[in-house]
Amino acid sequence: MSTTVAETSADTTTAPNATPTAATGADPTFEELAGRVDRAVSALAELEPAARSVAEELKAAVEAVHRAGLVTIVRRMKADDGARPVLFDLVDDPVVHLLLSLHEIVRPDPMTLGNRVLVEVRPQLQSHGGDVTLVRIEDGTAFVRLSGACNGCSMSSVTLRNLVESAMIEGVPSVTAVEVLPNEPSPTLIPVDALWVGPDPAKEGWVRAASADAIPDGAISRFDLTSESGAEAQVIVVNLDQRLTAYRNECAHEGLPLDDALIDTAGGTLTCPWHGFCYDATSGECLSSPGAQLEQLPMRVDDDQVWIRVGT
Repeated sequence: MSTTVAETSADTTTAPNATPTAATGADPTFEELAGRVDRAVSALAELEPAARSVAEELKAAVEAVHRAGLVTIVRRMKADDGARPVLFDLVDDPVVHLLLSLHEIVRPDPMTLGNRVLVEVRPQLQSHGGDVTLVRIEDGTAFVRLSGACNGCSMSSVTLRNLVESAMIEGVPSVTAVEVLPNEPSPTLIPVDALWVGPDPAKEGWVRAASADAIPDGAISRFDLTSESGAEAQVIVVNLDQRLTAYRNECAHEGLPLDDALIDTAGGTLTCPWHGFCYDATSGECLSSPGAQLEQLPMRVDDDQVWIRVGT
């Protein structure tokens, strides 16, 4: 018995005596192929248990055949000096790389693997109002940036950070430690027009707090203010080297009052008396939890009178 090998073109394979078919269009893109896989996996998860079990077994059997063939191809190309460069070029192709990755023939780079791990834990983080971004991996350390509920010192934020750390160390073999990078603090910007005092300051939400001389240097003064419109605000004014700054009297951690905060005139900081959160006294930036910020209020001094805007 003789065996006939069909002639093949770059795009199609025809059996002997078969009528060639015309090409139906361009090859699918990487995104289309990946999307098709994702949709199929999602559909598989929605099947009844018995049907899903059969489908998963069929999928596993087909993948086992594909993997065995691909492993043979890769091994022989790696062993051939002439074919090895071609293999390395093929691995750089997104579709080929995806195929070999699906069959675990090539290992994903640490960043790719790390992002896959974070995809698994991100829903749990987001359900608690937090999120995480993988910035880089260097010398076995994964550097991440946390946001939302993950960024802070409460018990829930510590739990979420521990979740990220354990997931990265367990899921990425090359990672042995996780370091949290500080977030870029959002500067407290007060629009220029918010500082403008018109002919009737009271109608614009400005409230006279005290004379500047009545606010002692190197101390925190508390004021309970009510605007003409009825807006109420507890305010602290920090006097540091004759520089006055007004904040809403709420710690950025749990909103507890700061009028009894410890002020360090030499270091230019104030520290919350409740949980020890430390802030830059002149900018309101939290030094204990970068990214957190005190709410600064518009303030101006006219004719030695301190005016603070608490409403409109």
